[in-house]
Amino acid sequence: MEKNNNTILRFREFPVYKDSRKFRKEVKQLSKDKFPKEELYSLQQQLWRALDSILLNIAEGSDKHSDKDFSHFLNISLGSLNEVVACLDCAFDDNYIEKEEHEKFIVDSEKIIRQLKAFLSKVRKDNKRG
Repeated sequence: MEKNNNTILRFREFPVYKDSRKFRKEVKQLSKDKFPKEELYSLQQQLWRALDSILLNIAEGSDKHSDKDFSHFLNISLGSLNEVVACLDCAFDDNYIEKEEHEKFIVDSEKIIRQLKAFLSKVRKDNKRG
C-alpha cells in the first residue's frame, strides 16, 4: 500500500515551511539583483546559508522522534531567521537595498517569526502532555 506523501513528508504541508520557501526565494533573488559582486563570498553567502537553514531545520526536525528534538530544530530555524534579518540590516546600511525593500522583508520576517514561535509553543505543549 502506497503512503500519502503528506504523511511521509509532513513538513511540506506546514504553513511556516511554505511561507519560508517563498521568503527564501524572494530574498535570494533580491540579493542576486542588488548586492555588489564583492559581497558574493561574504554577506550574500552568509545570507543564503541562513535562508537555507530556516527550511532545512524545519524539515529535519519534523521527523525526529520527540517533540523536544523538534523544538530544538525550530529554535535553530528561529535563530537563522534572526540572522537573515541582521543580514538585511547590513545590506540596507551598506546601501545595497532600498528602504522599501528592507521594510517589506522585515515585515515578512516578522510574520515567519510569529509562525515559528507559535509552532514552537504548540510543540512544547504537546511535549508536556506526552
